Amino acid sequence: MAAAISAINARIRSQPTLSYFCSTHFWGPFSNFGIPIAAILDTQKDPELISGRMTAALTVYAATFMRYSLAVTPKNYLLFACHFINFGAQSTQGVRFLKYWHYGGREEALKMKAQQGAQMARTEGQKVLQQGEEKGKSILSQGEATLKDVKDKVMR
Repeated sequence: MAAAISAINARIRSQPTLSYFCSTHFWGPFSNFGIPIAAILDTQKDPELISGRMTAALTVYAATFMRYSLAVTPKNYLLFACHFINFGAQSTQGVRFLKYWHYGGREEALKMKAQQGAQMARTEGQKVLQQGEEKGKSILSQGEATLKDVKDKVMR
């Protein structure tokens, strides 16, 4: 059994492309791509959810391992690309965090929400008023019809 495994391993290692796809130089960065993908998806979420400390830590992590990926032999360009994308996404998140918490973004968002709430309340109020007017007209016409019936009965 050990001889069969050694033969399979030797065959894999003799082909450069297959050897690369069966190495940690491929699978490490491949599995690590979950971090930048999550960071890119997080750029669509509310900036209130961003953790400044975690974003700073992930930015430093990405920068450190970008350097590491080029310092190892052989250079791991896939790992570099992974951390380059992560660095860009984390930098974007960092800018969003700073803008939201320190440069008036939060106040602007709260003002926008208040305006939207006021507009929604105004719209709902107009709907209720219109329904009330329609209901009032309906009751009035029913009352006029009833009054007419009573007058007709009294006149007879």
